[in-house]
Amino acid sequence: MLFGREKTQENIVVRGARVVDPVAGIDALLDVRVDDGVIAALGSELDTNSHRVIEGEGLLLAPAFVDPHVHLRTPGREDEENIATGTAAAAAGGYCAILGMPNTDPVIDSAAALASLVEAARRDAVVPVGFLAAITRGQAGQELTEMAELADAGAAAFSDDGIPVASAGLMQRALQYSSITGRPLALHCEEPSLSRGSHMHMGRVSAELGIAGYPSVAESVMVERDLSLAAAEGQPLHLLHLSAAESVVALRRAREAGVRASGEVTPHHLVLTDEAVRSLDPNLKMSPPLRAERDRVALLEALRDGAIECVATDHAPHAQHEKDVPFEAAPFGVTGLETAFASLYTHLVRPGLLTLGTLLERMSAGPARVFGLERPRVATGARANLVLLDLDREWRVGEFKSKSRNSWLLGATLTGGVVLTIANGTIAHDARRLDGARGAESPASRAMEQRH
Repeated sequence: MLFGREKTQENIVVRGARVVDPVAGIDALLDVRVDDGVIAALGSELDTNSHRVIEGEGLLLAPAFVDPHVHLRTPGREDEENIATGTAAAAAGGYCAILGMPNTDPVIDSAAALASLVEAARRDAVVPVGFLAAITRGQAGQELTEMAELADAGAAAFSDDGIPVASAGLMQRALQYSSITGRPLALHCEEPSLSRGSHMHMGRVSAELGIAGYPSVAESVMVERDLSLAAAEGQPLHLLHLSAAESVVALRRAREAGVRASGEVTPHHLVLTDEAVRSLDPNLKMSPPLRAERDRVALLEALRDGAIECVATDHAPHAQHEKDVPFEAAPFGVTGLETAFASLYTHLVRPGLLTLGTLLERMSAGPARVFGLERPRVATGARANLVLLDLDREWRVGEFKSKSRNSWLLGATLTGGVVLTIANGTIAHDARRLDGARGAESPASRAMEQRH
């Protein structure tokens, strides 16, 4: 389900780093030796003959990250992103694997369309990438795709991301067919008759700004419907980019009742609220929108206790001219691959709102588990999927591997940098010779500094 170009496997020793694998219960100063791309030994004073030595003193080595929700914009909008640039951005953010969404042009709704992406990934991908296929043809919500054929062609899961499956009957049939494929459905939950024409969260801020609002219930009512259908069919589903407290309540209730449901949350929904939209910065316009403080707190609590199992960036690049317009005219979506860890480490871990171990697990093992991918781990015999982090590094967000720069963090100063990413046994990113990114301060960064 993951595809990438063949590369020479590394012989490396990372020496003297603090090694943390939350799932394995490892937190110790260790040397880690990688032979031909596989972790061969953990210990102290390991043999370094014929190995590249990377000094890890003062740094943290952990399982690399997995992002289950990325828009690579290919085919159709390669001016915004492509497989090469999107996976390079992922590597710079510490990711060893990502999953691309199918809302491209044309939509990934056939085995032929998926095969062309797989071929491109094998040629261009810097880190392994998998692809979700559409639930319905053309994401039109009228007819199911050939899900079994798409699964055989390598689809990691199925989603009409960005467009809800409005018909309950069609969603029920999709759940039934997903049982044949063994692939989960990943659902954007939105009742469009409640959210139509909106640009931000419906609340006090939208009323004061005079901007049409997207109420929380427009998400939660569809979450409730889809969880009820999953319960009736006994099938798993995954809830994309949750934003509302009521959605968290519904997910908890379903999980307690035995429904095989999982959820994800983005860094921007964990850090910001709709108060930041007062700046009218188009880089703060996303779907679902930034919501109220009570929603942010509920999402954080769910991530902390495991009701929400993974962090996903919903990396959604746009051309600069598309975002360089008034707020209400701008498209929804922000980038996030290169800033996810640092933003959450800066605004959640350092203030004591989330433990480092929980963050590392929710960015790595959690998403891998949900989508049936091999878990990145620090263990002998495991394929080397590792990230080396400098938790003391301060850097300013402004330069990107991504083709697009519509970051909600543009100009912000973050703490916690990715030094090195090893993906599938190969060094995919090495920042040790790069200067910190620089850029202009954004209204979003000012809003975060004021709130924290």
